[in-house]
Amino acid sequence: MSIGIGGAGSKLASLLDHGNATIVNVSEIELSKVEASNKILAVTHSSRGQFKGSGRNPEVGKTAFVSISDELYSLVKGNTVFSSTGGGTGNGISSIILKKIAEADSVHLLDRTMFGLLLPYVNRESSEFVENTIQFLLDPVSSAIDSGNTGNMVLFSNKLKFEARIAEADYNHMMIRSLQNFLDIPYKGESLQLLDGHIDHEDFNVYKSKPYFNHFTQFFYDTNRPFGDQLRENFNQLLLPPERSIEAMFLLEVPHIEQAPMLYNILDYFAEDDVTPAYGVVHNPNIEQPTVTVSLLYSRKPRELVDDFKQMADKLTRKKIKKSIEQFVKLEATPFDIQSEVKQMTTPPPVQEGEAPIPPPEVEKVAATEGNDVFSVLKRLRKLK
Repeated sequence: MSIGIGGAGSKLASLLDHGNATIVNVSEIELSKVEASNKILAVTHSSRGQFKGSGRNPEVGKTAFVSISDELYSLVKGNTVFSSTGGGTGNGISSIILKKIAEADSVHLLDRTMFGLLLPYVNRESSEFVENTIQFLLDPVSSAIDSGNTGNMVLFSNKLKFEARIAEADYNHMMIRSLQNFLDIPYKGESLQLLDGHIDHEDFNVYKSKPYFNHFTQFFYDTNRPFGDQLRENFNQLLLPPERSIEAMFLLEVPHIEQAPMLYNILDYFAEDDVTPAYGVVHNPNIEQPTVTVSLLYSRKPRELVDDFKQMADKLTRKKIKKSIEQFVKLEATPFDIQSEVKQMTTPPPVQEGEAPIPPPEVEKVAATEGNDVFSVLKRLRKLK
């Protein structure tokens, strides 16, 4: 079962469980927009929250968690939670869940929660989303991972959505289809003819329960090219790019049984990285090309992710400041002619009738060369010592 928290999380959970998910929100209106078999209204102390949501304020979500804490905490055990990191409801409620997980003495493998977190795209989304995400990664995510009590964390990114101009509903479907490819691994191992290796549901659940970031992808495999090159070319654009893997899993589907030995090239690739993957090879007569589904578990400190976000946010801020200066502050160039200035300064003032003329100051002739700067001229005019 999946649990969706906040607007974005609820939509993803509903798609994964085909309307049979549990969704949570502080807004009655937002709950009514998403199909789900179980809808939980988190109570806020603000009438605005109950109708319009948290307004990007995580504190509203954190306060509302109190009203549903026991029910929700028992539901997330052993299941998958979806949430955005930038919004108020998803960020606030998920923060408390992660904190409770981190504070637990220990969590059984099968009770660990897998998290699907949707991160904003710095170049296009609100600075509030970015700041909320930074705080979310720094504290609750970091604490939960360090505790070892959480399951896999999947870091979805909105980058491709904005750069490729994809409608939100279509992008949500893309993310869920991508996740479903990974989740189908044990079912395919069970339903298709097994040719080598073995990944059953128990193995798969243990893999999902490990406290690492999970990057998964699926692509057609060409044995005439190095597997590593193809893997890098086909990293999942819906997710943040992975670091060096700690553990891995793959399912190779082949249309012809005699293609099963293709798996050795894949094993060789992981052996070079000192990784021993869990794997399975199955015969799938319904496909035309060999297809591989790969999952990479990697460890990256949330603080490093925060640094990435801060660098991107700072770069964007500098651009905005520069644009503002260019737009509102116009500095006009003032022409300056040294010879004219010298002439003006050395010309005596007009003499009134009956007064003695004032002799001009002695000054060397100033040549108009690059070596004569303003300071040297003023020194000669005895204006500077």
